[in-house]
Amino acid sequence: MPGIAELALGAAPIAGGALLGLAAGAFKGPDIRGAIAADMELLEKLPPEQVERRAALQRSIDLRIDDIVAAVDKNREIREMAASYTGNWRDIVVFICTVLFAIVWWNVSHSRSNWLVMFILLIVLSIVAAVYASRGIFRAFATFLHSRRRSE
Repeated sequence: MPGIAELALGAAPIAGGALLGLAAGAFKGPDIRGAIAADMELLEKLPPEQVERRAALQRSIDLRIDDIVAAVDKNREIREMAASYTGNWRDIVVFICTVLFAIVWWNVSHSRSNWLVMFILLIVLSIVAAVYASRGIFRAFATFLHSRRRSE
């Protein structure tokens, strides 16, 4: 069974990277909406004769609400840009880099415990990068043919 143990040990860096990516994606920022609700509750409890404090707290609430609105607008812009992405030269560069790294990895000592796992991962990543690169190339070629037909 040392072969399976070495394979599992070799997969540990890849699994650790995947878990780190999942953890980074699951990170939640501060609860701004909860803080606003708590501040509004506090504002209601302040006596009306404390005008300066009420005004300062209301200004703080207004600023937080403005920040939320700005963040929603920014997120919408980012989502629209991500949805409109059609692929370009960076996909080709990523494909070339994954293929070159797979070639370099092939020349690394095969006795390393993580050699096979990493090589399989590089092949999968090369295939994924090839799909994205070819999709961008086909779209560019189709656009070129379409514009050429229009001009004639």
